[in-house]
Amino acid sequence: MSTLIAAENLGHAYHDEWLFKNLTLGIQTGQRVALVGINGAGKSTLLKLLAERFNPLEGKIVKNKFVKIGFLDQEPSFPDGYSISDFIFSQENKQQQLIKEYEELIEDPNPDENTLNRLYEELSEHNAWEYEHEIKTILSRMGINHLQQKIATLSGGQKKRLALAKLLIEDPEIYVLDEPTNHLDIDTIEWLEKLLTTGNKTILLVTHDRYFLDNVCNTIVELDRGKIYNYNGNYAYFLEKKSEREASDESTFHKNKNLLKKELEWMRRMPQARGTKSQARIDAFYDLDSKTKQRTDNKNVTLNVKMSRQGNKILELDHIGQSFEEKKIINDFTYVFKRSDRIGLAGKNGTGKSTLLNIITGFLTPEKGVVSTGETTVYGYYKQGGLAFNDKQRVIDIVTEDAEYIKMADGQTISASQLLTLFLFPIKKQHGMVEKLSGGEKKRLHLMKVLMQNPNFLILDEPTNDLDIDTLNVLEEFLENFPGVLILVSHDRYLLDKMSEQLFIMEGDGVVNIYNGNYSEYRLSLDAPKEKVQPVATKTQEKTPATNKLSYKEQKELDDAEATIAETEAEIEKMTTSLLSIDSANYQEIQTVTKSIENLNTLMDQTMERWLDLSERKNQTN
Repeated sequence: MSTLIAAENLGHAYHDEWLFKNLTLGIQTGQRVALVGINGAGKSTLLKLLAERFNPLEGKIVKNKFVKIGFLDQEPSFPDGYSISDFIFSQENKQQQLIKEYEELIEDPNPDENTLNRLYEELSEHNAWEYEHEIKTILSRMGINHLQQKIATLSGGQKKRLALAKLLIEDPEIYVLDEPTNHLDIDTIEWLEKLLTTGNKTILLVTHDRYFLDNVCNTIVELDRGKIYNYNGNYAYFLEKKSEREASDESTFHKNKNLLKKELEWMRRMPQARGTKSQARIDAFYDLDSKTKQRTDNKNVTLNVKMSRQGNKILELDHIGQSFEEKKIINDFTYVFKRSDRIGLAGKNGTGKSTLLNIITGFLTPEKGVVSTGETTVYGYYKQGGLAFNDKQRVIDIVTEDAEYIKMADGQTISASQLLTLFLFPIKKQHGMVEKLSGGEKKRLHLMKVLMQNPNFLILDEPTNDLDIDTLNVLEEFLENFPGVLILVSHDRYLLDKMSEQLFIMEGDGVVNIYNGNYSEYRLSLDAPKEKVQPVATKTQEKTPATNKLSYKEQKELDDAEATIAETEAEIEKMTTSLLSIDSANYQEIQTVTKSIENLNTLMDQTMERWLDLSERKNQTN
């Protein structure tokens, strides 16, 4: 494999603080690299340097001048006055210009027939029909349908999807992607995974999505305290090796501290006259002192704020209905929330997830139905758009405007400054301006302000966007122990699987189905034979009398289940045997086969459970 791009002795500072120095990194053809590290480590800065968005203060970027880099910024910018069509289709690309003209023409209700016939011929002449199909597929997947629409009228999420669509259409030699899954629904993320792993694409990306990271990347590069660590493998392999490295670093640090203490005593009692040997020892002391000071303790965010007391009545939605401009968003939805409900809210973009959350929290009064909230219910609503912080305000002032002191779960009362320290905001950052925070640090500050309200009904709308994986792990630990009601909206399948026990599925056209299980179980049920997502009975749904006698359809399902179990067992045995023959260095193939075996085992469990239920009912009637 040849090296497509390399950073040599790279150094860059932000707000007078060095993010990294003497950093060296190479990306080879076909490598799919995930860059990981805590918020503020410099990941986005490193991506921009490698994408040649600006020059480093030290070192250089080396690449062939003919290698094309496609860069997806976390917050893309666009030329003033451009339409979607102007941005998507390159002036220098003849095929794209023909496609642009054709797509704009067919949007016209009365297209000119002569022009249309000419374009048909030219598109055929330039072999552009397949390319036109690829472009339409990408645009459709990104929810881009009206090419004449001005970019200025798009939301932040639509702009991010537009920038990603442009990059995928261009298909550069190197993909540099900063949080590519933000603002994508899960179906689109899964489609993007397949697209990026097709062919020999070279990719460098930053993502918080662990399923996406594992499914796409074959190399992990960690940026930690200005240094680069390379791991050739998946995320699980990275965690294992990182743990080993940190244990070794911890041991070395304590040895250095003990040695530094002895050397400090020697320095204090050392005579004024210094010989050659003494000078060498003095130099070694200062070098050791510098290394020890550079090391900072590995601290985690601490999430243990107090939860408000919760009464018996929490929230009741009774026959809720809502439409916008004659489009049904929610149609006759009823649900009574119970203590410790853990609900994932799923559905494609535009199906009404935010509308339902706004009705739940009282920001929107529904057109139909009644929302009845318990007296003790306290909402904590983490919104996808984040908070509109004043960039010229100090970080600590953002917190103290809510409270000077905060009650923790253990009954202890701490100051705003102490709480900020627990959330990994050191004193220097606390008294610094908000404008100096990274995107992920601002999201962490937003999350902290939500939890300060001591909620017992927590709503998290895309909480994973721009948070580093370490913070997400701590958030997960907090949510696992959170005793209140949780509603989670996320395209992060890992988080949905781990945190939800029930799904509200926004199907579109006002339909809200309820599924008992997590997201992976739901997706598996869609693929399983004769299994459909059934709405859980609410008080508005009539329940049919229970009967033990099997219908003809159920008897057929029982017969088929026995054959399905036998076939699935054989397939699991076959794949397990093949797993043993795969080269241990081929992490991607091992991961793919292992995941397939897990899916088959889940299918087997579900089929077996259904078979047992039907068999028991049949035996009771005999």
